Amino acid sequence: QVQPAESGGGLVQAGGSLSLTCAASGRTFSGDVMAWFRQTPGKEREFVAAVTWGGTRTYYSDSVKGRFTISADTAKNAVYLQMNSLKPEDTAKYYCAARGTYGLGTTPGQYRYWGQGTQVTVSS
Repeated sequence: QVQPAESGGGLVQAGGSLSLTCAASGRTFSGDVMAWFRQTPGKEREFVAAVTWGGTRTYYSDSVKGRFTISADTAKNAVYLQMNSLKPEDTAKYYCAARGTYGLGTTPGQYRYWGQGTQVTVSS
């Protein structure tokens, strides 16, 4: 079982940068997939980015491609999300998730383990 825990959220102005960290405790394996999702009140949880633990494969939603970078550090059991050129529409609660199996996934139902989330607010 994997227990993700997010940190690094906060308030930033539009155009600024923020870095999120997901510390994954428990049993992890090299083929597992870690992802970031985000959610705003009244909306579905939205896929942001995913990475394999080996860091060899990454995948991004079109809305963040070119601005966000996901990476994994297996030595630290951590996954990072570097967010640049932030926009007000990036405001959301960001969640880290572990798939618990092989293969990239982009829907919340494909992920078994979830953190509590961290709030990111981008002011205009």
